[in-house]
Amino acid sequence: MEFEEGLEPVSPTAQNFNSSVLSVSIIAVLEFEIPINDQLPAMSLLKDVFLPINPRFSSIMVTGRKGEKQWKRVEVKLEEHVNIPIFPIGLSSPESYDEYLDDYISKIAMKQFPQNKPLWEIHIVKYPSSSAASTVIFKLHHALGDGYSLMGALLSSLQRANNPSLPLTFPSRQRSKSKSDRFSVCRGGSQLFSMIFNTVYDFGWSVLKSSLIKDDRTPIRSGDEGVEFRPLAISTITFPLDHIKIIKDKLGVTINDVVTSIIFHGTRLYMQEISDKSSKAHSTGIVLLSTRTIRGFKSVKEMVKPDSDAPWGNRFGLLHVPIPKFTDLKSSNPLEFVLKIHNTIKKKTNSSAVYFTGGLLTIMKKLRGPEAASRYIHRAVNYSSMSISNMIGPVEQMALANHPVKGLYFMTVGIPQSLNVTMVSYMGNMRVAVGSEKGFIDPHKFKSFVMNAFEMTLKAAHEIPT
Repeated sequence: MEFEEGLEPVSPTAQNFNSSVLSVSIIAVLEFEIPINDQLPAMSLLKDVFLPINPRFSSIMVTGRKGEKQWKRVEVKLEEHVNIPIFPIGLSSPESYDEYLDDYISKIAMKQFPQNKPLWEIHIVKYPSSSAASTVIFKLHHALGDGYSLMGALLSSLQRANNPSLPLTFPSRQRSKSKSDRFSVCRGGSQLFSMIFNTVYDFGWSVLKSSLIKDDRTPIRSGDEGVEFRPLAISTITFPLDHIKIIKDKLGVTINDVVTSIIFHGTRLYMQEISDKSSKAHSTGIVLLSTRTIRGFKSVKEMVKPDSDAPWGNRFGLLHVPIPKFTDLKSSNPLEFVLKIHNTIKKKTNSSAVYFTGGLLTIMKKLRGPEAASRYIHRAVNYSSMSISNMIGPVEQMALANHPVKGLYFMTVGIPQSLNVTMVSYMGNMRVAVGSEKGFIDPHKFKSFVMNAFEMTLKAAHEIPT
């Protein structure tokens, strides 16, 4: 297909995320230790650091003469992308501003991007909260890239707080060896057969889940049309990474396995508390899986190279992971939840179903147009109960123009679900953000059950002999 001179083609995934059917964005929240004052050179940072990271930050999505979507470079008017909200002055305490900040983030989440400007914006909140002295909120459309790409862009704008001349580093993603790993023998043939079987099963199940089979309506899934346009409440929980690693090392699983199982366990506890019938309900979580072959972050310069092993863009697949029922477990030991999730994710990652699904979307786009592919993704998400995604953040503290970053979290918005959970590690902690449909899910009660699940799991791990 030929494209107009000077224009860059929009990837199929970017088109899927920016259509009349689906419009998905990522909100990243930076919490600062000190107040933001007029000395923060926001405009110069955006002009000299942020915009040069990738041409897409200076582009809009247009339709070519033959109907194809393309990125078109435009002049960026920075003042149209920077927002500084005004809250009441002189409230009694930082906690008094929490409600204003929460409502403001909820409004940002609901607002759609205009298509005549580049698909990003920044909000500078100069008021204190119970979590920070000041806050900066980035909202970037998912069409610009996935969490990996946008985290890379964010990190390119920040420096190491204690020594800006040194690069930020990231924790290892190596998994502890389980007993089956330690005593494994050559099983090439059986592993190949297992991969083929898992691929066929997962691809078939994914098609059914995205077309015909809906999750039950439960206290975490309203199942209503247009849920993606309803107000969203965002709350966070912090887990010490050292505690998560204790569970990981005792069971020989990954950090992602541990946190995902804790989220699912807490979710089942919440569902059972609200409605006893929902403890037996069929509920599925969509777990986002990066399809990049590299582990850890690459610089943006390396991402945009044509032959990069960690390319810029949207490079991930969706795994349909059943939320275990308590009746499906061998015992009431909370570690059974971890092992159940570990085995399920391991089977699904030993599968090429995500690539077949990508091929199916490509065929849909060619035969029925990009809107058909967007509708398929919309159904896949809407027919499930919740989504979970995670990113790895730096070990060291970051700073933006000498403003130390105290905390960091992100949230995917615009997805047709009542519950969305994200995770990011930073400075020895795992920050879990919960996005829940306002008026349907009780965020405080949900958080309390997730914390309860974490404490039970940690206690059970401590009881395992070393």
